[in-house]
Amino acid sequence: MTLTPLAGPDAEAPAGAGPLAAAGRDLAAKLAAHAARAGRPAPAVAVLGDHDVLRPEPDAAAAHRAAAAVHLTPDAVLIGPWGGDGSEPACGGCLAVRWQRLRTRTEREALETGLDVAAAGAWPVLPDWTADAVWALHEWTAGQAARTGGLPRVTRYDLETGRVGTVPLLAEPLCEGHLRPAASAAPFAEPPRLTARPKPGPDRYRLRAPASYALPTAALANPVCGVLGAGTWLDVTSPTTAPVAGSVFMRGYAGLTDVTWSGQANSFAASRDLAFLEGLERYAGTHRRDAEPPLVASYESLGATALDPRDCGLYAPETYRDDDMVAPFDPARPIPWVRGHSLRDDRPVWVPARLAYYSAGTPADNFVFECSNGCAIGGSLEEAVLFGLLELIERDAFLLGWYGDAPLTEIDLASCAAPEIRAMADRAALCGYDVHVYDNRIDLPVPVVTGLAVRRDDGPGTLAFAAGAAFDPETAVAAAVSEILTYLPHLPRQVGERPAELEAMAGDFTRVRRLADHAALFGLPRMKRHVRGYLEPAAVRPLAEVYRSWQQDRPRGTDLREDVLWLRDVLAGAGFDVIVVDQTTPEQRRYGLTTVCTIVPGLLPIDFGWTRQRALTMPRLRTAQRRAGLRPADLAEHEIRRVPHPFP
Repeated sequence: MTLTPLAGPDAEAPAGAGPLAAAGRDLAAKLAAHAARAGRPAPAVAVLGDHDVLRPEPDAAAAHRAAAAVHLTPDAVLIGPWGGDGSEPACGGCLAVRWQRLRTRTEREALETGLDVAAAGAWPVLPDWTADAVWALHEWTAGQAARTGGLPRVTRYDLETGRVGTVPLLAEPLCEGHLRPAASAAPFAEPPRLTARPKPGPDRYRLRAPASYALPTAALANPVCGVLGAGTWLDVTSPTTAPVAGSVFMRGYAGLTDVTWSGQANSFAASRDLAFLEGLERYAGTHRRDAEPPLVASYESLGATALDPRDCGLYAPETYRDDDMVAPFDPARPIPWVRGHSLRDDRPVWVPARLAYYSAGTPADNFVFECSNGCAIGGSLEEAVLFGLLELIERDAFLLGWYGDAPLTEIDLASCAAPEIRAMADRAALCGYDVHVYDNRIDLPVPVVTGLAVRRDDGPGTLAFAAGAAFDPETAVAAAVSEILTYLPHLPRQVGERPAELEAMAGDFTRVRRLADHAALFGLPRMKRHVRGYLEPAAVRPLAEVYRSWQQDRPRGTDLREDVLWLRDVLAGAGFDVIVVDQTTPEQRRYGLTTVCTIVPGLLPIDFGWTRQRALTMPRLRTAQRRAGLRPADLAEHEIRRVPHPFP
């Protein structure tokens, strides 16, 4: 069936006073003439690139855009959406939003920030033969539509070269131009129920292989309307992994941010599958994609029905005094909230939107900058929750070990039975690095492993850290070492490109402001003095000895739900709530995926930027080692390692 909306002979031409709108009216008139000669309705024409379509348009303009079958951009004409089997309908509004998100930083800033712009000339130029070509393509797509199943498509005609290409289009969940499918219903409108999920084996926690999801990869990455970006790239020169990556600009607290997603496996095919899953996870976690608007209210008015954001940590008072981008939390100030659910108490709970979506926010709720803490994607709610909680435990343990200068036992890599671990260590050695791994558990029993690669010649890229958490200790080791391998090929170059800037950071930690600064700083040889506890561990022991008691007591069931409940009970027994926010987008739900943000108030959250470290202000940093029996008393202030963490 065809999804191409055709307007009548009196279809409105694009409104507006700029040259692009004028060119759109010219194209609409020429296509109307073709349609009159053929005795068929003229296609409605819309323009893209003359104003911000990410903001709501007047009803008439939005309806016209949704019905448009031809879309003029500064460098191309887009015909569609057309075709598809009707199961995932999309409209011109969906296309417009997807197209704008793929524009360059300069284009998006010009469109979205309200800056005055001036036309460089009369553009685009549309000779009669261009209109002839567009009409021919429109006729061709109309003929093909009834015979084409799957997703709707968009055909692009390049105005400079005449090149034609066709790509699939996924509907935009928040587009008002078409009826949203029922799958976009509000998350947790009904309480989530953990369901029995048989595992392939006691130590298998992913129920399906990444390649088993029939993801619409051509719709996820294409240069016209890709959900996650314009495409993917791979690095055939990497000596450690077979990386595949993509990126897209997301507008967040500090403007447009280049959000990169990647997969790092031993084959490009496997890496590509992982990359798309990570991209979908970040797509869901940056902004809300469901139709339900957030609740705007003050914490005081919500009371016990809401999560107190102070329980998740705040910055030091001087940060709020000196940093113009953040303001202290005010319980009387209305802020946006989203639905969550406490697994510990089995009750709904309102969660500050800023803690659940890490690129969203309003000036009213700028009390912290959140990142992807606890966000995870999986083939079921249970799988996503388990891996979200493991990530929170991993980051909490890493920060407890770092800022608390905890004594960590090194694990003898040679004692690991998995051949892939030895192979990864050998690859690091070929790059000039020795790999070490440490048992980073503090007061929670789940294996957390910190990995450290040390460059043998003390050149740029001296140190590289990573971490992993899993029920199976060898899996945690493999996760930490695998992540390290993703950084080694690039870290020396990244450090070598900014030596003066990094040296200044080493002398003044307040200059450490961005995520990338943390890992790059420890690429300097002079930072080795801050990691003496890692380089001179108290003991080096075999893996089996380190985790003997854990292997005796750990859960070994074949139901993933029971693993989640066990982990929930461990956290609850340590005094923590376990809250889940459903981030799943309609696109993910259709393909059998679930994405969540897990929140455990009180665990140390990872932050980036030296002046924005919640961990340094939280009670847990001072009490956890005493609770674990690692020291007789709480950490004193002078015992805290006040050096930016090296977490990448």
